[in-house]
Amino acid sequence: MLTDINAEKAGFSAERLERITEHLQTNYIEPGKIPGAQVVVSRHGQTAYHRCLGARDLERNKPLESDTIFRIYSMSKPITSIALMQLYERGLFQLNDPVHRYLPDWKQQQVYVSGEGENMELAAPRTPTTFRHMLTHTAGLSYGASTHPIDAIYKAHRVRRDHGEDLQSFVNKLANVPLYYSPGERWLYSYATDVCGYLVEALSGQKLDEYFAEHIFEPLGMIDTAFQVAPENVNRFAANYQRAPDKSLKLLDDPEKSAYLAKPTFLSGGGGLTGTTEDYLRFCEMLREQGSFQGKRIIGPRTLELMRRNHLAGDLSTLAIGAFSETAYEGVGFGLGFATSLDPVATGALGAGDFYWGGAASTIFWVDPVEDLVAIFMTQLMPSATFNFRGQLKNIIYGAIED
Repeated sequence: MLTDINAEKAGFSAERLERITEHLQTNYIEPGKIPGAQVVVSRHGQTAYHRCLGARDLERNKPLESDTIFRIYSMSKPITSIALMQLYERGLFQLNDPVHRYLPDWKQQQVYVSGEGENMELAAPRTPTTFRHMLTHTAGLSYGASTHPIDAIYKAHRVRRDHGEDLQSFVNKLANVPLYYSPGERWLYSYATDVCGYLVEALSGQKLDEYFAEHIFEPLGMIDTAFQVAPENVNRFAANYQRAPDKSLKLLDDPEKSAYLAKPTFLSGGGGLTGTTEDYLRFCEMLREQGSFQGKRIIGPRTLELMRRNHLAGDLSTLAIGAFSETAYEGVGFGLGFATSLDPVATGALGAGDFYWGGAASTIFWVDPVEDLVAIFMTQLMPSATFNFRGQLKNIIYGAIED
């Protein structure tokens, strides 16, 4: 897929697409702002641009190559959402069903009103938490990382994706934490997709890694995507870096000593996968082709259409709380596992109607059904909000379309 490159056949100017290379090399790789990057642009199923730039491991002077394995973090979320909606297509739940059918302890959930500690005031939610709330991050959960009084309870109950934790023990702990708001009333980026991973297990009777392998990875030929980097693939695993206070790159996770080399006890559907760009391209091409890839049907076209529609009563600028997520808020909606661009004037970006997400190490993708386009950007730099790669690449890519 990454060797048959023809920009003109895909409706692009090859010369203008090459601005991606110049932009990344000049502004990011040569100044040492990122170690390296891999970019793929595809349109009408034809790869138009593919480059591997810079290094995958600066300490060992290893170049970034086509088969480099990346931590995709929250780009795991769309995969988990597709998995759960496959079970929707089997008639196992409705979007408005309460999740306490599978999480009985959640039936007694309460919502934060005011105060903190022993003086915290709670109330009953106006509506139970549903599958739709989980898929759209409107369930009232958080990541437990702020100074809010509710997040103090997350910390007290050790609600974290720790080694030794599993999905069952995790959701049991979450049952003891009050919700930020009554489900459906606001949007807050959260552990909700990890709960979706638990729901996949509860509905299917399979462990999440086994379900992914059988129903998504094997049919799509995603041979390198997994919760663990296999011993024979360690030499392809990229190093992960952090932007230090002096703006230099600080090694955050050595690929030869990484926790990803061992099988995790916690199978994080919200952020635990590793994989290659080509693997994720296969997933994105399935999305572009309305749920099917190379003759393998992964999700029905009408189900996928439902998933990529905005399920919020407005856009994120009016409903989101908290500053942390993998998207801007103005002119952006959220569906069942994806953000979606609603208004190009409000977003200030081309590609209205696209659906997308990103990961904590600055990886991004989007699928544009109008232009029949897929774009993927891979690097390993935390935090993901350091640079606006999505906006910059969109300007270059859409500016290179000729037809």
